[in-house]
Amino acid sequence: MGSSGKALAFLSHLSAGEGDDCNQDSGYENGSTAMVKNKRVVVVVEPGRRAKFAMMWALTHVASEGDLLTLLYVVPSASSDATLLPSSLGAVCRACRPEVEIEGVVVQGPKLATVLSQVQKLEASVLVVSQGKPSPFCCLWRSSGEEFVEGCIKRAGCLTLAVKRQSRGIGGYVVSTRWHRNFWLAVGINRRS
Repeated sequence: MGSSGKALAFLSHLSAGEGDDCNQDSGYENGSTAMVKNKRVVVVVEPGRRAKFAMMWALTHVASEGDLLTLLYVVPSASSDATLLPSSLGAVCRACRPEVEIEGVVVQGPKLATVLSQVQKLEASVLVVSQGKPSPFCCLWRSSGEEFVEGCIKRAGCLTLAVKRQSRGIGGYVVSTRWHRNFWLAVGINRRS
């Protein structure tokens, strides 16, 4: 199976809530019942609706029971109220999915470099970032948001999913990965039991 086939299989595995790890060989060896490692899902949060949609998508489509969802908020400079956003979003996540462990991390620094270093430091399995509308001048230049998303997709040491909520009339989400750009996922049935 090629790398794009593996990516699609993994995404479908995550969306169905059946898997915990990208590596299909992990978990059971030679018929043993070794424990499967839980995922650490890192979601880059920031003020605004797009990041909240990406966070909720990660919570409902990627995170499973026992996984750790890390809400990563990168601030350019020290701020006394920087912990308010991850704290309030964490409360929303805990109310929606109490079986998923939630933590908030606030780090100061340049956004892309800080996210990439935190992904490596935290040993993330999956990174989820919000994806905005493309620049109307995409032939000439990209917006800083588009460059950030591209940088995460190309350089992060784990599976990176850029998520954008589809327009209200259509529904679902548009997801980009290293292997596929802007593919549409329909809104599925709620996985909660």
